[in-house]
Amino acid sequence: MRAVPGASDDLDLALELAGVADAITMARFRAEDLLVETKPDLTPVSEADRAVEQAMREHLASRRPDDTVFGEEYGDSDGVAGPGPDGTRHHPPRRWIVDPIDGTKGYVRGMPVWATLLALEDRGEMVVGVVSAPAMGRRWWAARGSGAFTTDTPDSEPRRLLVSGIRELGDAQMCWGGFEEWRQTERLEVLLALAEKCWRTRGYGDFWQYMLVAEGAAEIALDPAVAVWDVAAPMVIVQEAGGRFTDFAGSETAAGGDGIASNGLVHEPARKILAGS
Repeated sequence: MRAVPGASDDLDLALELAGVADAITMARFRAEDLLVETKPDLTPVSEADRAVEQAMREHLASRRPDDTVFGEEYGDSDGVAGPGPDGTRHHPPRRWIVDPIDGTKGYVRGMPVWATLLALEDRGEMVVGVVSAPAMGRRWWAARGSGAFTTDTPDSEPRRLLVSGIRELGDAQMCWGGFEEWRQTERLEVLLALAEKCWRTRGYGDFWQYMLVAEGAAEIALDPAVAVWDVAAPMVIVQEAGGRFTDFAGSETAAGGDGIASNGLVHEPARKILAGS
């Protein structure tokens, strides 16, 4: 077996789980009888989304029984502690965060740009991130303090990721995911204001835009509305590639409800435009 740079027991397990997910998602990708339903928030969910998350939960219950799981389709596992002295509820120190298929809308339409995202949060810090996009033949991963890596094909040697050295917004390439969310969150004007300051924009969206920042192919990736499972894994990878990830207010969090990743050098000028300051 090829050595995995940055390997640790947790990262090894995350990569193993990504392989389990890939087998499930690829088996149902472009299947004529794929079952798709509409969730209460009017977004689609496929049988593959649910099958992947169930498989992740079963494997983690066996391999990491003391850890909890937080996933897009089934929420928190039952490891949330009762109220503490301050009246708040507290999570156990380690939590796996799962997005079984990031890009479900594309998945159900037969587009290949979708991925399983898996992150490990330890005492409030994201410490492992894996993004696996089997229809693209790509995988990205990182462990805190060990760098970020990718494989360009399933059989290629891993290469280390490094963000770009672009220093000015006027030389930066910006990625974004589509007008709909920006219009719905009443932020379309700030998106256009930032786009006008950048050299080039492309609407790649979802996980891929963040991986392009980590690879040094783009300088900015951003979302006006995200859940923690959308960006927890990309956050680790971007940071370990030398970049920054914050919410629009500047907090280094995957749970801010919005997010911007960058090479770090153009982060504050871009973020301030998004924040309207």
